[in-house]
Amino acid sequence: MQGDRDGSAAIFAPIFGDSWEALPPVFRAHYANRPYSDDVTIVRGKMHVRLSPWVRMVSPLLRLTRTLVPKAGEDVAVTVKFCSERDSDVFRFEREFVFGDGECHRFISRMQPVGGNEVIEWTGSGIGWHAAYSHTAGKVTLSHLGYRLKLFGRMFSLPSRWLFGEAAAHETAIDAITFAMEMRIRHPLFGEIYGYGGRFELVGENS
Repeated sequence: MQGDRDGSAAIFAPIFGDSWEALPPVFRAHYANRPYSDDVTIVRGKMHVRLSPWVRMVSPLLRLTRTLVPKAGEDVAVTVKFCSERDSDVFRFEREFVFGDGECHRFISRMQPVGGNEVIEWTGSGIGWHAAYSHTAGKVTLSHLGYRLKLFGRMFSLPSRWLFGEAAAHETAIDAITFAMEMRIRHPLFGEIYGYGGRFELVGENS
């Protein structure tokens, strides 16, 4: 039931803390998945994806590591499934990007709560983005805390600011079922090297 999924049992309720009750309805639905469950929430929308010339040159590495979409485009059709897992408190992203030429890119990442308002988004390659969540006046902000590497069951910090830059993202509520999002990576020397953003609509949920 929606009432059950919208309550304090959600994975993200302790991450947002006191802000949870103040989240707009679209974010309460977006982040309603419960841990150790089969909850699925689906959103669809259109996005732009932008790569700097430097990132275009290393796009094969993005394909190999499955960290970011390795192709630029406008009006890219995107479907995202937010999935819970029955054996964990992870919040899984299953993304599908379909470009105008029919090329499709799919990748999965897993959001792992690590205490307080902090989350690490792990990619399939074992590289993770460590970020802090906050909410103010209908806007959810993800602030960069660093990159992490998971190797042989251990986690290491990656001193990679000068290589990868710093990521930042935000989501803005538009109405009860629609939100906009933007993610950018800025390098200390080269400025913005990667970004994507667009508008999404909640289209379904299962529990």
